[in-house]
Amino acid sequence: MSEERQFPSGKQFKSGFVTLIGRPNVGKSTLMNHLIGQKIAITSKKPQTTRNRIQTVLTTDEAQIVFLDTPGIHKAKNKLGDYMVHVAERTLDEVDVVLWLVEPTNFIGAGERHIIEQLRGSRTPVILVINKIDTVKREEVFSYIDVYRKEMDFQEIVPVSAVKGDNLEELVQCIVKYLPYGEAFYDEDTITDQPMRQIVAELIREKALRLLEDEIPHGIAVTIERMQEKGNICHIDAMIVCERDSHKGIIIGKGGQMLKRIGSKARPDIEDLLEMQVNLQLWVKVKKDWRDSDFLLKNFGYHPQDVGSPNK
Repeated sequence: MSEERQFPSGKQFKSGFVTLIGRPNVGKSTLMNHLIGQKIAITSKKPQTTRNRIQTVLTTDEAQIVFLDTPGIHKAKNKLGDYMVHVAERTLDEVDVVLWLVEPTNFIGAGERHIIEQLRGSRTPVILVINKIDTVKREEVFSYIDVYRKEMDFQEIVPVSAVKGDNLEELVQCIVKYLPYGEAFYDEDTITDQPMRQIVAELIREKALRLLEDEIPHGIAVTIERMQEKGNICHIDAMIVCERDSHKGIIIGKGGQMLKRIGSKARPDIEDLLEMQVNLQLWVKVKKDWRDSDFLLKNFGYHPQDVGSPNK
């Protein structure tokens, strides 16, 4: 593709980077997964589920959109939290469009006001996305739009339901409007630049978060120790890392039942991703206070010093 590529409509091809920001648990990962049509980012009811900046790709006939799903902007409580906020805030001036996701409400809290201040200092076009409109009455959405419109001059305000897929085509059209003309960055069949091992590890972490609910705080990580194809079976050995000895017992469960449940829930998603049969083996290891250890954060794939501009 080149900048001169023309379509029957007479339009040139566009391509660019779009970041999704917002407070934890507003539906950023759900929206991104729905837009690209495949599960890449994990989701859970627990806040701060996304820890790294996940890059995914949507290619249409007229444009290629590279989405950066960032961790939620929140008040950090440890070094991992500092890293997550740094990742989210640093992307604002590195992209072509910012999507700010909010929930449908008339109340703008301290968290949203902090984000507004960040956005006011950025020169990047901002599209406000009011998510979860399926949870409120249709006529109420207009009042929510008015509340946010008074706070900042957004390029666009688009109400959507990421879960149901409502209004997502309109959102894509709004994004493309603000992208520069240019060549595609990835082949048209590319959907993510994430290493497969990292996606597999995240799928396992998602199931652990969902099954353990409030029993284990957010301090778990998953590392892939082995991922090897033999014949038509992929053999995967994965380690679930927690911060306390007491957490290890809960994750394993009586007679190993909880660990088996995590594995049985994760396996189908991994098989769908890899398109082959999977033999998944899980273990649990304790690494005390790993979220405050620079060495362990780097060891588990969180590298604050490597958070730079997207590969444009």
